Amino acid sequence: MTKILKKKQNSQWLDVWMQFKTHRGAVIGMIVFSIICILVAFGPWFWTLDPNYIDIRAKNQGPSFLHPMGTDQLGRDTFSNLLAGGRVSLLVGVTAMALSVIFGTLVGVISGFFRRLDGPLMRLTDLFLALPLLPLLLVMIMLFRDTLRGLFGPETGIFILIVTAIGLTSWMPIARIVRGDVLAVKEREFVLAARSLGTHNTQMITRHILPNVLSPIMVSATLSVAAAIITESALSFLGLGFPSDFPTWGRLLYDSTNFMKLSPERVIYPGLAISLTVLSVNYIGDGLRDALDPRIRGR
Repeated sequence: MTKILKKKQNSQWLDVWMQFKTHRGAVIGMIVFSIICILVAFGPWFWTLDPNYIDIRAKNQGPSFLHPMGTDQLGRDTFSNLLAGGRVSLLVGVTAMALSVIFGTLVGVISGFFRRLDGPLMRLTDLFLALPLLPLLLVMIMLFRDTLRGLFGPETGIFILIVTAIGLTSWMPIARIVRGDVLAVKEREFVLAARSLGTHNTQMITRHILPNVLSPIMVSATLSVAAAIITESALSFLGLGFPSDFPTWGRLLYDSTNFMKLSPERVIYPGLAISLTVLSVNYIGDGLRDALDPRIRGR
């Protein structure tokens, strides 16, 4: 029996993969996103120029053999800064996504499973949805920036602050999606049978509810990565993100705006990196949504 169940589960994931491959945009997005991740992760091993090395004699240079993407106003290599900024931006996106998915899933499952808590938790969700996102982020950063800098240092403190701020202001859509699926799943026959056997609520949630709502959670997670990267880039562009000597894609874009007439390509590089990453992640989310939908899978 165990072998049959494992074989059936493996065939289901195989069906998901086969359906995912039929989505051309999702496959291209996965390839592009994989290339970006490989470049930012392993690129510094091959391109060994220090992103913080200052060479005033080489400032504001165009693309060359030594500097393929040119240099900035201090003579720092743009390509090295782009790779270093990509690591920070992707790490912020993935970490903020994990925080928002965990918190949103927790609120959604509790709200959908326990009827008494449904009203208060959904009203709390509606309250957060009604708040303007960008002003709320700016207030959180202005209030806690100096405190966290003093406790953890300028880079780590800002990282914790930005990840926490983005995660705590982006969990609401995930919570509403998960709640709706939990309300539907908990009325199905296998859940009612498990309840009749005296299954504890914790076991009911972990064994029967959560495995059946993983599909929307996975799709929401991919979309949350893109949203977190855009939000971090916007904060860095406004000068409220990481320090000026700590590169991110948004910070590179912000520093390049003053030199658009002199070196317009400096604006294109970080903007293109942000656009390609967000588009590829969004296409991956679309492909996962179609592949995990049992009404579409198998057609």
